[in-house]
Amino acid sequence: MALLLVLLATVLPAAAVYLCCVRRHTGSAAAVVQRREPGRPEARGRSPPRSSWAPRLCGTGLRLFVHVANTAFGQICLLPLILRLENLLLMRSLDIHEDPTFIPEVAADVTEDKSEAKSTADIIKQLLEARSDSPSDGFSFKGIKDYLECYQSGRLTPSQVAKNIIAVLEDCDKSTPPLRAIVQWDPEQIMLMAEASTARYRNKCTLSYLDGIPVCLKEEFKVVPYHHRVGTVYLGTEPETEDATVAKKLREAGAIIIGVSNMHELGTGTTGCNPNRYHKIPRNPYKLNHFTGGSSSGSAAAVAAGLCPVAIGTDGGGSVRIPSSFCGVVGLKGTFGRISSHGSLPLTYSTVGVGPMCTSVVDAAIAYSILAEPDPLYPYGLKQPKATLSGMCAPDLKGLKLGVDWTFFKECDEEVLSVCEKAVEHLQSLGASVVEVSLPEMEEVRAAHVICILSEMRDFLQPDFNKHFQEMNLDTRANLALASQFTALDYITANRQRTRSIRFLQDIFTTVHCILTPAVPSTAPRIYESDLLTGINDSAFTVRSMRFMQLANFTGIPGIVVPIGYSMAGLPIGFQVMAKWWDEAVLLRIGLKLEQFRCQTKKPSIYYDVLA
Repeated sequence: MALLLVLLATVLPAAAVYLCCVRRHTGSAAAVVQRREPGRPEARGRSPPRSSWAPRLCGTGLRLFVHVANTAFGQICLLPLILRLENLLLMRSLDIHEDPTFIPEVAADVTEDKSEAKSTADIIKQLLEARSDSPSDGFSFKGIKDYLECYQSGRLTPSQVAKNIIAVLEDCDKSTPPLRAIVQWDPEQIMLMAEASTARYRNKCTLSYLDGIPVCLKEEFKVVPYHHRVGTVYLGTEPETEDATVAKKLREAGAIIIGVSNMHELGTGTTGCNPNRYHKIPRNPYKLNHFTGGSSSGSAAAVAAGLCPVAIGTDGGGSVRIPSSFCGVVGLKGTFGRISSHGSLPLTYSTVGVGPMCTSVVDAAIAYSILAEPDPLYPYGLKQPKATLSGMCAPDLKGLKLGVDWTFFKECDEEVLSVCEKAVEHLQSLGASVVEVSLPEMEEVRAAHVICILSEMRDFLQPDFNKHFQEMNLDTRANLALASQFTALDYITANRQRTRSIRFLQDIFTTVHCILTPAVPSTAPRIYESDLLTGINDSAFTVRSMRFMQLANFTGIPGIVVPIGYSMAGLPIGFQVMAKWWDEAVLLRIGLKLEQFRCQTKKPSIYYDVLA
């Protein structure tokens, strides 16, 4: 026994000295590196991205994990292990020779001028005249067309509608549980905008199709006179004095901004769970004990609950499209740079896109046509082609080629897959042809997107992470602690992968007009009592919910989600269409036909008809 102790006393210090002071730590000649041939996708099998193994953490377990993750032990031992188990160290084993693409700004194709025979205004007019969501005896969301008919007929004025909305907002705050879709609103501001719109209708000098239409914006945007809190308790200590570009455009269009909507704190999650005192957890209008999805959680809930037909969100990892899918509304993420992000908190500058969340595809087209243009205050998208709605009035989809990677497509719940496969058949019945495509290196896309979005968030939020650590939600602290693990090498290699993925998509879009996937692999998850107090950290759900989202964020292509059905439990199921850069028009054209597939629109459990 004494000899063993002597040996341990000798060997352990010697081993420690060797590992710490002698053995090379910066790399190894034995390390396995996978070389990627420039422009040539990896030849291994078409395997879908990995799923996460991580447990769902809440309550005491979440508190303990967050504490340990931010200690030396957590940073040196625990989190590196988690990264390895989640395959987020993948970039370190790749030898990619393409130059990195740090901003996915892709030039539009140089093609012959195809000027529309009709102006955008004429196309919208035709769409509004033709729009019919559901049978006259069934439920349908009140959209822009319904508001305009009320105003133009004189049955209601924007001022009367505004009073109804104020009453509804008061009711939302008092209900059990509260909806928590709109977290800041001011009745005086609402009435001022409504009275100005009423005067314009009276004098027949309206500003746009959005004149008098209630809208809300995600709290990530600066909106006068609200606090720019971005889902936190520590930001936005003073009311804003300057509007974000999208807020300014909405005002100039005559819209009635009813307030700012709830969001996942700092946009760091996809559930919408935000338990802090200023926000609380927004409820899914279809089932109040289920999440809305995030991070643009309140925007989706506001539209689905009838508070407004148009809301604006941001999308860095599905944050417009995931909550739109979970809440049964339409969500459009434009091409990177298509809609200005000026005036929103620049949490992640290379993956984020701004987009409308609406009751219908036509409403999304109207909002898109007003918001999509270059902004001198925003450095991206300055050379974008003019936004059009070409083809939306076409009676069918003849001539369109729809790309589907069936291996990737089928990575979802059975009831989601069943509805989505039928939606593909519906599009085929309208004259489109389905072409099987291969989306290469999707596991690399998954890892690289996570590295980019978390690294950029960690960089921007470094001062907040130091100064306001205790004021952040537990979930946010956990995600930013994980983000601390990524290195400059990880980030640069991830952006080399972005170059590859963009080139692969450019090749794919020479053969098809768009790519089809389910929106989210599952329906909205349930809210548990413990979530209300501490929030949750559910990495497995986050990874899965972003499965079909990340490609568009990582490469900058546009995507739209459209509700196409419901689960056995009555929760919405969405379908996604992605197109090449700057071709939002084809998304809207196909989205319009997808709405026809949904034979019935179910009424949410919570729905306010402010036009009644």
